[in-house]
Amino acid sequence: MRLGDWKPREFGRGLVVAGLGGVVLAITGAFETYRAPLDVRFAYWVPMMILGGVWGHACSVLLDRFVALDEKPWLNVGLLTTAISGPLAVAVWAFTGPALNGRWMPLSLLPTISGYVVLVTAVICAINVFVTRARPIQTHAPAVGQARARFPDRLPIKLRGAAIRAVQSEDHYLRVHTDRGSDLILMRLSDALDELEGLEGAQTHRSWWVAKDAVRDVERGDGRALLTLDGGLVAPVSRRYARALRDAGWY
Repeated sequence: MRLGDWKPREFGRGLVVAGLGGVVLAITGAFETYRAPLDVRFAYWVPMMILGGVWGHACSVLLDRFVALDEKPWLNVGLLTTAISGPLAVAVWAFTGPALNGRWMPLSLLPTISGYVVLVTAVICAINVFVTRARPIQTHAPAVGQARARFPDRLPIKLRGAAIRAVQSEDHYLRVHTDRGSDLILMRLSDALDELEGLEGAQTHRSWWVAKDAVRDVERGDGRALLTLDGGLVAPVSRRYARALRDAGWY
């Protein structure tokens, strides 16, 4: 896994959710930690949850390279919970005793701790999958006085000035589809979405951004959609993005 695989927006949102979860668990004294003083609970829960968030994002990035998780949200939750919980349960067992009691916990408590970790992890994963990642990133044409999109400046010379129809992620590259053909540039889609602001469009899938005015037809079925663009290019719409795009008037 390379640093470029990390998704800054999702990583940041995941840490916020994990940190807030740590605050709630500290205040409520969850899982019998109420016996410790409040400041000790905060010093225990918040870093532990943030550590879990970092590990969880690493697992998400790795799984995303092999499974179309955006298309199967419940499978996403299940696989993430399984991948995260094992190593994290061991970390929690090793950290909890010294942090809260000043001594190591008996190894016989590891199965109980594992159950707690699975429960908390499943809840956090479900929140991230169904709440914080549910809406596609949409870009918009600039209002009067606003700067134009920066992304067109990255196009190769032969495509400069061309109308961008779609941007498709291919491993660590982006294939830019235009009315003059397509070409590859070295860039992450997460970074491109920032620079596409100024063009009317949206992320329709984890690996696609589509210009709204390039859409010519929509094929719907089985909870998903396919967008036919100018030139016959077909772009997928993720199940998880379908409703938001429909509400935004895409089809």
